[in-house]
Formats: sequence, structure tokens, C-alpha cells
Amino acid sequence: MINDPKLRWGILGAARINERLMPAIVEAPNAQLAAIASRRPGAAAQTLAQYAPGQQNVSTYDHPDELLADETIEAVYLPLANHEHAEWTLRAIGHGKHVLCEKPMALKVGDIDAIASAARQHNVTVMEGFMYRFHPQHARVLALINSGLIGEVRSVRAGYSFMMRPARMYRLTESTENGGGALWDIGCYAIHSARLFFDQAPVAVTAMSHYAESGADITTSGVIDFGSGKFAHFDFSFERARRCEYEITGTKGGITCHTVWQLPGDVPVISWWTEDGRQGQERLPASNHFRLEIEHFSDCVLNGKAPLLSLDDAKSNCQILVAALQSAASGRQIKF
Repeated sequence: MINDPKLRWGILGAARINERLMPAIVEAPNAQLAAIASRRPGAAAQTLAQYAPGQQNVSTYDHPDELLADETIEAVYLPLANHEHAEWTLRAIGHGKHVLCEKPMALKVGDIDAIASAARQHNVTVMEGFMYRFHPQHARVLALINSGLIGEVRSVRAGYSFMMRPARMYRLTESTENGGGALWDIGCYAIHSARLFFDQAPVAVTAMSHYAESGADITTSGVIDFGSGKFAHFDFSFERARRCEYEITGTKGGITCHTVWQLPGDVPVISWWTEDGRQGQERLPASNHFRLEIEHFSDCVLNGKAPLLSLDDAKSNCQILVAALQSAASGRQIKF
């Protein structure tokens, strides 16, 4: 256990996500922004000045290896390119750092096994960064389900999309095998959120994709078969209007989470209905799920707690993502 009440964080990369993540570390009461690194000369200092102006005593490095060598850094947030996540997570673990790795943690299931083994060996905490999961609206959805309001969950529909802008075209320059495309960028959210409401492992996946010339998927739709007539329908795209919602249908009714990606000032809205004619809409307090994620991870490290999102969860998500890619490429169902 670390005696310092604030966990000292370093950030490995000057990615756009720092616009949300860096202020979250600054605002979290049990976290301290201590360093940022980037391989682009001067980018770390520029990112710090842009997203955390006025912060004192924050080291900036022109290579991630320099940050990892800093023994004062206890935990790192890793927002590098998708195909680099597993490699740099393992490097950070090797330096004894706790790691919050931006989704997806890895492109191969075996890499997550290697990360889990290294984390045990070095006695560090590692978690995949699905920030949305820490927003209170999802706990409320689960509470409604557990109350029996909609009966037994039979299906989930998860849809995530936005129109690709020129500034984000880099997401389509690499093939899906190298971490490019909609599946690794937003599809992991759709599948992760759909899995949340089933208490059993999937038995098969079927998917279809529309591809860019690079081999990256622009749009993918499909179905996860959880057995016993329970299905999760996922749909994600870079060529449709912005959407980030899931809908759960049970034997007695349904629940919709209308906006999964909440900005800090947004008012979350969830709605529900039942077969006997009841219906309701709930507006919850605004919350910053990035800050809540940082607070949770810092608390886990500082107080020796297990994180909400385990490496088993990361492995299960990766298995379905890989199966969806295989199904779309082959035109056949992939069974587990």
C-alpha cells in the first residue's frame, strides 16, 4: 500500500483524449498529475499547457521510455495507438508502474494473458480504460434490472456512431489487423456495454462489415449469441450520425440509456417501459466519468482494492471483438 494519499500519474502520449483525461487527473482528489511524455519533440509540454494550464511541478519528456524510468511515477495512463497498447502496457509493468490502458487493451487475446501474468509477477494493478462504465447512470440501469422491473433480460441493442471528419481519418489508415477501423475504436464500447447485462458467456458471434481501402472497417453490425434465446445486437459506424445508446429488452419491459458518452455537464437521461403500461424517464445528476475512473483506479492502487474492470473482463471483450472480425472477414458464424 502507498502511504501518499495522492497517486502520482504519468501520461504516455499526447493524444487528443488528454483534453478529457488530463483535467480529470488534476480534479481527482486522490490523484496528482506528475508527468507526460510524447515521442514528438515538444508535444508533451504543448499538451500540458493546452489541457492543464497552470499546473506546477509536472515533468515533460520527449520519449515514453524516459517517463517510465522516472521512479517517482507510480501509475501511467496509456493513450498510444491501438496496436501499441499491449507492448507499452507490458513495458510499464516491467518498470513497476500501475497501468490504466486506454481501450482496447490489446488486439490479441494472448497479449492480455501476458499482461495478466506480468501484472501478477510485478504486483501492479492494470485496468482497461472504459471510462463510460464509471458513470452513475449505468449503476442505475443495473438497479432497475435487479429490481425486476423489466423481468429477465433477453436482448440488448448497442449502437455507436459518428460521421468521420478529416481530422480523424487516421483511424482508417491501418487495417483492422493493425488496430484501425470502427471496431477497435468504438465497437469495443458497443460490445462491452452489451455484455454488461448478461450473466453468461457468449456461444457465437456473427458480423458484417463495410471496409475502407486500407482494410479498416468503416461500419460493422452483428449479433452475439449468449444462448437460451438471448442476443446482443451491435452496430457501430464512422459513416452515420452521432449515436451512443443501448436498449435492453426483458420479459416484462425495456430500458434505454440514451447517451452513453456523457460530457461533464450533460444531464443523463434513461427511460423505461413495462408491458402493463407503466413508463418513466429519469434525469440523473451530471457526472464526469473520466474523473470518476481516475478516482476509482487511484483508490484501488492506494488502498489495495481490485478494480471494477478486471483483466478477465478485458480478455472476454477482446475474444468477442476478434471473433467479430473473423466473422465479418469470412462471412460465417464464429462459435466459442
